[in-house]
Amino acid sequence: MQPKSKHVKPFTPEKAKEIIMSLQQPAIFCNMVFDWPAQHWTAKHLSEVLQGKQIRFRMGTKRTDTAPQFETTCSYVEATLEEFLTWNCDRSSISGPFRDYDHSKFWAYADYKYFVSLFEDKTDIFQDVMWSDFGFPGRNGQESTLWIGSMGAHTPCHLDTYGCNLVFQVQGRKRWHLFPPEDTPFLYPTRIPYEESSVFSKINVVNPDLKRFPQFWKARRHMVTLSPGQVLFVPRHWWHYVESIDPVTVSINSWIELEEDHQARVEEAITRMLVCALKTAENPHDTRAWLNPTEVEETSHEVNCRYLNGAVSAYFDHYGTSKVVETQAPSTDGEYVIKEELNVHSHMEVEQTSSHNLTLRTVKQEAASPFGPDLVPVIPGSQEPPSERGGMFESDGEDFVGKNGKRFGKLHYTKRQQMMSESENAVVEQIASNSTVAPSQSFISTDDLLDCLVNPQVTRIVAQLLIQGRSLRL
Repeated sequence: MQPKSKHVKPFTPEKAKEIIMSLQQPAIFCNMVFDWPAQHWTAKHLSEVLQGKQIRFRMGTKRTDTAPQFETTCSYVEATLEEFLTWNCDRSSISGPFRDYDHSKFWAYADYKYFVSLFEDKTDIFQDVMWSDFGFPGRNGQESTLWIGSMGAHTPCHLDTYGCNLVFQVQGRKRWHLFPPEDTPFLYPTRIPYEESSVFSKINVVNPDLKRFPQFWKARRHMVTLSPGQVLFVPRHWWHYVESIDPVTVSINSWIELEEDHQARVEEAITRMLVCALKTAENPHDTRAWLNPTEVEETSHEVNCRYLNGAVSAYFDHYGTSKVVETQAPSTDGEYVIKEELNVHSHMEVEQTSSHNLTLRTVKQEAASPFGPDLVPVIPGSQEPPSERGGMFESDGEDFVGKNGKRFGKLHYTKRQQMMSESENAVVEQIASNSTVAPSQSFISTDDLLDCLVNPQVTRIVAQLLIQGRSLRL
């Protein structure tokens, strides 16, 4: 019997896709991309391919405070990859685009670089990326994004509202901090800064302020280091914070569309409309403070209204008028349950999964586990939660002062906590998290209101009501 060739991939495209479409936790695929031409795409190689093309780099500081470095707080540099590599070698220079950025104090990140824009005159290069090996025929670099960064470059913790994610690590290593969707209330979600399809966390997850965000200690961190030649699968709605831990890193990713995206687009259109309306009313002349630099489309109410109508129409174009959606009261875990009746069979699961169902699915999954040496699960990290600024372990000894000066001692607050689910508690606490002053003195800002109105749980319900109302008129 002939030994198995080391060049045989561990999963067929069909099996890889089956895993991707059914797996509910992050995992690393190994030995799946050894024959991809893109495996040789180092930053040096790409600088030669791009031949002096200007790329936008996001510049962030190598600081260690507790505030996230959102893209709205970063500065930007237009430079070639060659100029980036020269600066990254720590060669001091008084000229060039990076002259104002001390390499010991700043990192640079060319992120979200879509192939179709980057290689617009070199489309043959699209074939160097072969997502067809994962069961997506015809999918290549044209549906991919390139990320090039220096050590310390990172994206703030966020979740993507559309699709799932495949990430191919080409050069250097990146450390991923991931949190499951059920932990969303403990991540204190916000839509400011606004970016379509990105829900950010208010927390710097590598240096959290546990005094301001006390629920974060309950979040289950999954941490993994992604090395060259590996492909990370990130399931739908998993939170992630990603940082470069080598001098130069290069990654390629592709977001895989899912059935659930049809409703998610309606939710995103609602979010866009509300955020733009309220933030523009607050300050009509300055969008830079709240609109991510990646958002280049017009934000007028008329445009956003067309966007919402287009999303709802696309939903019905896909499903027809047979889909009836009904909202029900909150379930025991504080989340609304969505009921659906379909005249034709659909494999789409829109009902908000309860923790009981999630457990059952996990048990079934383990019974026929695909994991092994070529598919490594990302499991919860073992380190203790950080305790910077005292976090949950310190108390200031003060009682809560309510309306009309009435004092509520800790015993009263403890009873109130017991009456609410943990997730409900966390959502409520998000309102107060924007202010460090005492509750009796706090001012409800536009951002406080938006954090409630465009909370993912709320926009999900609003989208369902819109779809339900529209279906009744058809």
